[in-house]
Amino acid sequence: MYEPIRTKSVHTAAESPRSGLPRRTREEELDIRLAGHLTALLTVTDELRVLTPSSALDTAAAQLAGHAARLSGGRAPLRAEPSAVRAEAGHVASLHARAGTLAGNALAVATSRGDEEVTALVTERLAAHTAAEALPV
Repeated sequence: MYEPIRTKSVHTAAESPRSGLPRRTREEELDIRLAGHLTALLTVTDELRVLTPSSALDTAAAQLAGHAARLSGGRAPLRAEPSAVRAEAGHVASLHARAGTLAGNALAVATSRGDEEVTALVTERLAAHTAAEALPV
């Protein structure tokens, strides 16, 4: 009634060790993903540092950059110039909300990876951004 499948499945072909595609381990994938989340959080932190300077943000930025570089094989993360030059309450609040979301994403990956240092750092950042969001404008 049905004609048998005569070709290999694309899934079988992709799993073949002779496929020539580079393979990464789960740990390598988690390192790449976590470095990306930390770099994104660093970008928002740099923006906040310009708009609302504080030593806590400076320290957090240095720690985020250090961990992102460590996870990227020693390559320093790319850092963008902040786009805003003056602090508007709504903009600063939205940056804190974005930073909280990014910290939550990084926390999920760091926990999955088992990186206690990064877990502690992003937990601290998540709490700081959540508290900053709760402040009256």
